[in-house]
Amino acid sequence: MGFQQVLDAIPIGGVFMTFAIVATIIGEGGYRLGRWRQARTPEEKEGPTGMIVGSLLALLGFLLAISMGMASDRFDKRRSLVLAEANSIGTTYLRAGYLPEPASADIRSLLREYVPLRVLPNDTAELRVRIVRSTEIQAKIWAIAEDLARRMPESDVLAIFIESLNETIDLHESRVTAGVYARVPVTILVLLLAGTLLTLGMVGYNAGLSRRRSSVTAAALIIVMGAVITLVIDIDRPRDGFLTVSQQPLIDLQQQIGAAAGP
Repeated sequence: MGFQQVLDAIPIGGVFMTFAIVATIIGEGGYRLGRWRQARTPEEKEGPTGMIVGSLLALLGFLLAISMGMASDRFDKRRSLVLAEANSIGTTYLRAGYLPEPASADIRSLLREYVPLRVLPNDTAELRVRIVRSTEIQAKIWAIAEDLARRMPESDVLAIFIESLNETIDLHESRVTAGVYARVPVTILVLLLAGTLLTLGMVGYNAGLSRRRSSVTAAALIIVMGAVITLVIDIDRPRDGFLTVSQQPLIDLQQQIGAAAGP
């Protein structure tokens, strides 16, 4: 199991708590190391440690900004794709009414079954099942369209239906790519977490060298950094978390076109 899968398996609240505990331990370890080092080399407190810590904090802020930007872009992309897919399926459903029977009724029935499958579930196994069933329905609708195209090769009405159907199929793949594969790179997340913990350790080390620290300030720094990192991870997750992409456009479409017919 890769790092991304391990991270996704931890609830968002657990991510924050884990980070806070580890960061506190590292910060305290850095402080004790600084005190131990200062007791043996008193002149080191005059060195460039404070400047190095300031540089690390500045670099960490830059890395946080990059990570937040990447996660936000992917979140906005997933949100826009939900609306685009709902509009495309709705258009395909309406244009299916132009087709001759029984193709029109068959396609609309398949689309009524298709729409609920496009509402994103929280369970990964359920998501895979829905993706497979979605592609099966797409293949059935496309087979009907191919049969009509052979019988009505000059039909303009059929042409515009196939155009919207093709867009619906393309948006399915776009949503799968955006939700499953288009994540913040693992390298960025590892660098962000490692850089944050290293910076907190250096802050504690610098405080140990000077033998001056504030528990309130240290706690505030850990909480703020933990909150920002947790927010980046939360936004990057396509399903569960505090911030999720609304599926309301697809839910509204399902109500408009009606439920799928029972077996």
